[in-house]
Amino acid sequence: MTNSKKAIAEFIGTFWLVFGGCGSAVFAAAFPDVGIGLLGVSLAFGLTVVTMAYAIGHISGCHLNPAVTIGLWAGGRFDAKDIPVYVIAQTLGAIAAAYMLFMIASGSADYSLAENGLAANGYGEGSPGGYTLMAGLLIEALLTAFFLWIIMGSTDGRAPAGFAPLAIGFALVLIHLISIPVTNTSVNPARSTGPALVVGGTAISQLWLFWVAPIIGAVIGGALYSWVGADDADKPNIEGEG
Repeated sequence: MTNSKKAIAEFIGTFWLVFGGCGSAVFAAAFPDVGIGLLGVSLAFGLTVVTMAYAIGHISGCHLNPAVTIGLWAGGRFDAKDIPVYVIAQTLGAIAAAYMLFMIASGSADYSLAENGLAANGYGEGSPGGYTLMAGLLIEALLTAFFLWIIMGSTDGRAPAGFAPLAIGFALVLIHLISIPVTNTSVNPARSTGPALVVGGTAISQLWLFWVAPIIGAVIGGALYSWVGADDADKPNIEGEG
């Protein structure tokens, strides 16, 4: 695949992730009679990854996340020269999705950007539970490290074939269940950038954390798996052994 096709796939995939995940929080979770709540929003984010992994995994690898792209490079699974193309495509997809969400949400007289927000990430006053900057940094770095570990492991040639999208999607569900109360869950700089640009204010001033912490965690997770899993790296998938 050419880089242009990979970039388009990453743009569309990241658009889907932000539109589906943040959209579930903006539209469905905001209404008591629907009440999908924490579990519903967490599932929505996981489902966007599962569906896109099967749809575009064979085109671009379905990163949908600058931290994942950089973490895969740190783990020896991605070429450094292609990082800018992926990161730009992912960020633009997230921004486009956030503005589309705002346009649709604004079609309701009951919606207020100031009151209802756009599922932006934050710490301190921007945290759903009022968690501190340090708490936000730690949980974002830690969970992104585990996310990369799961991505690297489930896509390893020795792992059961065909199940990686499910493992990665369920991992993202679990990550959201853990950290929505802390930071509204990022683990993805592009996902944080889109809503922050629309909401402005605190979301913009705190955006740096949601680039720095996930990238640090991703590099640790990717590099650590690459080291731990290096032995017998060329061993065939166990299911194919005679």
